[in-house]
Amino acid sequence: MNMSQGKFLLAVVVLIGMLCLSPGCITQETGHEQIVLKVVPAGSLLQPFDEVERAFEVQHPGVDVQIEGHGSIQAIRQVTDLHRPIDVVAVADESLIPDLMFRPDPATGKNFTDTCIPFATNSMVIAFTNKSRYADEITQENWYKVLSRPDVRVGISNPMLDAAGYRSIMVTLLADRYYSSSTVFPVLIGSHFTPPLVAEDIGGILTVRLPEVLRPSDEKLVIRDGSIFVLSHLEAGGIDYAFEYRSVAEGHNLRWINLPHEIDLSSPLYADEYGTVKVVLGFQRFSSIGQDRTGLPIVYAVTIPNNAPDRELAQEFSDLVVHMARIGGKGWPAPLD
Repeated sequence: MNMSQGKFLLAVVVLIGMLCLSPGCITQETGHEQIVLKVVPAGSLLQPFDEVERAFEVQHPGVDVQIEGHGSIQAIRQVTDLHRPIDVVAVADESLIPDLMFRPDPATGKNFTDTCIPFATNSMVIAFTNKSRYADEITQENWYKVLSRPDVRVGISNPMLDAAGYRSIMVTLLADRYYSSSTVFPVLIGSHFTPPLVAEDIGGILTVRLPEVLRPSDEKLVIRDGSIFVLSHLEAGGIDYAFEYRSVAEGHNLRWINLPHEIDLSSPLYADEYGTVKVVLGFQRFSSIGQDRTGLPIVYAVTIPNNAPDRELAQEFSDLVVHMARIGGKGWPAPLD
């Protein structure tokens, strides 16, 4: 092969690659344009959505489902802030969708979306590995004491971007009340920022106001953009324990400590108790919508943005998510009752 032939082949390969990055790609096997379905789920749904993707593509051979995981707030921002044409959005906190998406898109005058479907629930747990310090000592009764030890490193996801992050704060606030303590939140989370995060009792509701930029002050507390990234740090041994969803810990074969239902955000029976804690996001753009995150039982939801490129296929994909969630399985959040 001479140099000119090599350049020609390289140009062909590049052109094919560019075509396959566009909304439709010509497949070699069929010669037909392949439809791309863009799906943006919360990071804790990546493992189960891989199953949905495989099942959906078997049912629809001409469709390429492209999954892109983010923290729940970041998933929504792909539509509301970045104005990307996304077919399906799925989040770990149902309340985010009406707060952030039931409002007009300035470009169209229509809401970003008008409906959502709840499909699963979960619980917050303390995840760890055999390499974690004091792995053989930690129990449901002493977990917060173990995590408080100076040589133990703890991870949470960024509460400004991800529901698991602000729920981690809520769990520690609820733990302060449950264990009649005033140290769980400040020792595990609040004191490790500059300036420190402080819990205020406002009308009986423990409230933490986040600054617009979170600045960790030491290495005891590690923050990553999403719960799935905290997980990789845990598996690599960079941290000892992580506030995680039970489904994620189970799906990745981790060890975990179940927390009391009064603080794990799993049970509608304790909804009133969960409602006694609140995290206020520091984003200025949330000053009028979605800034306050009040404790609620965990509920996952899926929605189809009004600018979805293929609403019919998006609806079929969403229906399959709801169906497969009822069946459940390893790595899936628990089906709703």
